[in-house]
Amino acid sequence: MVLKEKVVQIYEAFFHGEDPSVSNPNFWDELFLLKVNTQFIESEIDKLSGESLNNLKDNFNLLFYRASQALTGDNNIRKINALHTLCALVRGIFRKSHGNCGFDVINLLIGFDSAESVMQSLIESINMLLTGDVPTNLKQLSLKFMLVLVTATDNISQNTILEYLLINSVFESLVQILGSRTIGPVLGHDAVLLLTLLVQYRKYESANPYVVKLSILDDELALTGYAQIVSNLLSEFNRDYENQSEEPSTGWFSALASMVGSMFVAEEKKMELMRANDSLLLALYEATHLNRNFITALTHSHTPTPATTPPTSPAIAPSTVTPSEGSEKNSSPTQDRPASPAPTSVTTQPTNLLVTFLQYSSIVTQETKDLTRYNNAKLCLIILTCIAEDQYANSIMHDVNMTFRVMLHKMPMRHRKGRTEVNPPSRPLICSLLDLMVEFVLSHLMKTFPMDLYVRCLGIIHRVLCYQKKLRVRIQYPWKQLWTALISLLKFLLSHEGHLVKKHNIFHLASKVVNVFNLFVTYGDTFLPNPTSYDELYYEIIRMHQIFDNIYSMALRYTTTESEYKDSAAKLINHLVNIRAIINHFSPKVEAWTAANHLSSLTEEQVLEVVRGNYDTLTLKLQDSLDQFERYSEKPRETPFFTNQVRTIISDVRKSVTNLSSHQHDALLELSAIS
Repeated sequence: MVLKEKVVQIYEAFFHGEDPSVSNPNFWDELFLLKVNTQFIESEIDKLSGESLNNLKDNFNLLFYRASQALTGDNNIRKINALHTLCALVRGIFRKSHGNCGFDVINLLIGFDSAESVMQSLIESINMLLTGDVPTNLKQLSLKFMLVLVTATDNISQNTILEYLLINSVFESLVQILGSRTIGPVLGHDAVLLLTLLVQYRKYESANPYVVKLSILDDELALTGYAQIVSNLLSEFNRDYENQSEEPSTGWFSALASMVGSMFVAEEKKMELMRANDSLLLALYEATHLNRNFITALTHSHTPTPATTPPTSPAIAPSTVTPSEGSEKNSSPTQDRPASPAPTSVTTQPTNLLVTFLQYSSIVTQETKDLTRYNNAKLCLIILTCIAEDQYANSIMHDVNMTFRVMLHKMPMRHRKGRTEVNPPSRPLICSLLDLMVEFVLSHLMKTFPMDLYVRCLGIIHRVLCYQKKLRVRIQYPWKQLWTALISLLKFLLSHEGHLVKKHNIFHLASKVVNVFNLFVTYGDTFLPNPTSYDELYYEIIRMHQIFDNIYSMALRYTTTESEYKDSAAKLINHLVNIRAIINHFSPKVEAWTAANHLSSLTEEQVLEVVRGNYDTLTLKLQDSLDQFERYSEKPRETPFFTNQVRTIISDVRKSVTNLSSHQHDALLELSAIS
């Protein structure tokens, strides 16, 4: 005869339809002092048929109710075991519901008649545990239970049990955790994750109170805590990437053997890390998109304290950020600026979440061939779009008195090795953002052309230029890099027209590129750093006139045929009016000057001299809406993307809270230590 745990014998009685508590008034007090066997509960539920499940409805209701009641008592051991019992019931019954057994989960789990009162009591108890004077592990277990509840269905909007979380909110408790310097670093990750998922519930269908409350949250401590959680975890990813990049190189044979041996493991690990960051990026997106006050936390500058060992879990002190987020020991002067004084120690360089995020984006936007990386890069560009639209964020990024060192990573290409600037100059953040966009434009000119990402990248550049034009902000930036990158993009579209036009509206993308040039041509005198920069813009247009001529010819071809892109091609021709006017005006002047001076070719300075002497006779057309853009809106365009992202995140989170036995063990150990 096999010996069984006492608790298993009790569970068996429940699954046989019996009620062991009938003749024992102390039964429930004693049951929740016994260590829960969650695996047994879930496996027994899995074995049941649909009819058997419905027959045991009263017993499930009773067990759920009694476990909820145990949370109102004073004994923390009972609370731990009650939470694990609730987790097992929710996981088991919801998993069974995926088999479409034809039952209502709420009725089977709680019972329709008592669901409202039981859930109200349960959420009140959870709030008491999260905010009250109880052991940290018990608070963490409460958050884990909430994550089990929220991730019970693949489609979060079909999880009707969350309706009770709209009526009885946990928002204030989560805000309190995020604002706490003591428990925030330990519980913050789960709190941010839970809040982010609750925001997703029927967000497109009805008024979700978590969306409303997050959008008006102005608690500075909570917002800073929220930002710090995201920053710490993204920093950890950045640090891991840097450590891999800095591994010492060995001989080619051993390097090849090592590469082949670890290629698949490393790739799998990298994908897991990126998928894990999906939830963080979604959290950062929701806060940036919904809450104007969060921009303050995003750009809040602080000086990291040195860490003897890098943190490896969410339990990180709020002030602990690695130097790699934006600081290095040595400085090199920026272009067009006198050399700055020797910088202070590496640990005293200022940083913020935006610095960390720009560095992270430079890593994840390098490769976009598989869906996980593509979606990660897309979400980064969406977040940067929201930031580029915000006037306060722009004012911080353009402030010459607020400079940061941002280590941007560049992917290896045929003509260069992958590299990271070891000693990045301390510059306004807008320079790093533009560098990131220029790098993206240059490094993704390939057959698997990420059209949507290019449109977003150009949208970010356009928004930044609109801000500079509107407020007449002049920054010291090597604009020629941007112009060269955009011309390279046009050249790529021309070279691969036949392949790309079958899949993408390349005329729409080309129009966006041309309109960036139009913005410089029409309003450049208001935001370019000096007249010389404006002259150099004309020089680049004249020098690369063949590219613009060919783009015009390509567009003209499609306007004379019945093509699906006929209208887009016609718009592109219209957008090229001023560029062609510049080329047609200055090219004869340059040729005439060359002939008059009996020269075969001209230097850049000689061409610039011709340009400066012939501005007066140039006539340009004033184009409408160059400094206007359509503000970002999630609904309806981005709805499918975020729906799929949330599904992926829910699946990953559900796996992470499947086995909480280690949390049970830690919580009981903590209680024994306290006692």
